Amino acid sequence: MNAKTQKLPAPGGPTGAPESDGANSMWGGRFAAGPAEAMEQINASIGFDRRLYAQDIAGSKAHCAMLVHQRIISQEDGAAILGGLDAILKEIEAGSFVFKTSLEDIHMNVEARLAELIGDAAGRLHTARSRNDQVATDVRLWTRDAVDRLEASLRDLQAVLLDQAEAEADTVMPGYTHLQAAQPVTFGHHMLAYVEMLGRDRGRLQDCRRRMNESPLGAAALAGTSFDIDRDATAATLGFDRPMANSIDAVSDRDYALEFLAAGAIVALHLSRLAEEIVLWCSAGFRFVTLSDAFTTGSSIMPQKRNPDAAELIRGKAGRVIGALASLLIVMKGLPLSYGKDMQEDKEPLFDAADTLQLCVTAMTGMIADMKANRTALKAATAHGFLTATDLADWLVRVLGMPFRQAHHVTGSIVKLAEDRGCGLEQLPLSEMQAFEAGITEDIFSVLSVENAVASRLSSGGTAPERVREAVAAAKERFL
Repeated sequence: MNAKTQKLPAPGGPTGAPESDGANSMWGGRFAAGPAEAMEQINASIGFDRRLYAQDIAGSKAHCAMLVHQRIISQEDGAAILGGLDAILKEIEAGSFVFKTSLEDIHMNVEARLAELIGDAAGRLHTARSRNDQVATDVRLWTRDAVDRLEASLRDLQAVLLDQAEAEADTVMPGYTHLQAAQPVTFGHHMLAYVEMLGRDRGRLQDCRRRMNESPLGAAALAGTSFDIDRDATAATLGFDRPMANSIDAVSDRDYALEFLAAGAIVALHLSRLAEEIVLWCSAGFRFVTLSDAFTTGSSIMPQKRNPDAAELIRGKAGRVIGALASLLIVMKGLPLSYGKDMQEDKEPLFDAADTLQLCVTAMTGMIADMKANRTALKAATAHGFLTATDLADWLVRVLGMPFRQAHHVTGSIVKLAEDRGCGLEQLPLSEMQAFEAGITEDIFSVLSVENAVASRLSSGGTAPERVREAVAAAKERFL
């Protein structure tokens, strides 16, 4: 059973106002009075951990079924508990459930409502578990679902990038290093670079999922339990591969959240790089692509403007995701084993990063599908920067047997001449090139056109159109 996160209604039922039931009585005889107002506010997590309601109820149902099977609680009490949990799930999804700040968190809110619905039997549900292993289980389930959603969305983004790569396999453009025109490539080849980056992102998420897919449930507070529980059964019910091997590690570990955030930070970085290129390509200095009204905005004062705001926002939101990783690393770095309330601070950065990534990937997928390559502008840009200079040097090596360093020097001299003349390499007279190297023949012009230069890049992973088409087909097999 894999708990799926659903959109949560506003707290406090239909009005959205959280409620408090006054003095905190959760701790029974140990405490005679309720907490101070400031303590209640800093201690409560229900304002954000209510998002875990589906996972919390799923974990409780698995735990209850196991307790019944192990004859730790009666079948009658188990049936009442399971029926009550189903009723609570319906209430939350209908928006009628009243969340109470005084009950601190999603676990106690659910348990208190269960007691209202079924009476004393509700108190048996917490047998052989603690909120420590309960929250660890809930957050793992939630993070696992977030990984699955993000990984599927990245696959969709790869699919639209592959569509662009296939459609633009022959479209020549400048390739850049240091943001300086370097060598001609195809637009399709450029798109494939991002397909590979996202493939690694998906691999990191898949690795993260494999490592996180162990169940903390049954570790109790930190030491395990004296009850004859079956941790393998609850792990299997919740879709985990196995129980976690050490009870202290089970309640104290947040590596899975850190690993998800680390993988997510790299996803955000990749999205930001692509977004930056889209911003550049949409600018007047490039005009390499156009976006429709669906992914651009105008100016409040300049009527001619079409701004690639979706790309700019994706670029900006990368900082939130990277910041979430830093935030949780700092929370965890000084904590002794096993559990500390500091770990309550894991959820807000985790939730925000997951939401942000999901939105950014969805927006980027829409932008790439919407994007139109301006083939005329892309081709025109290849006329600047002497993009075929390397091809000239390679010709000297291949045809004349010249050492590459010597060929590099000869080519640099020819490039300087063309630069002084204000023309392209292909526009220089043969005689003037021969002044630098007498062995140059008319055949040199066969490598100086951008199309020929691109077509000659037939090495594996190269930009030749036929290699791009092969790479698209191979990527579809690997990723889609």
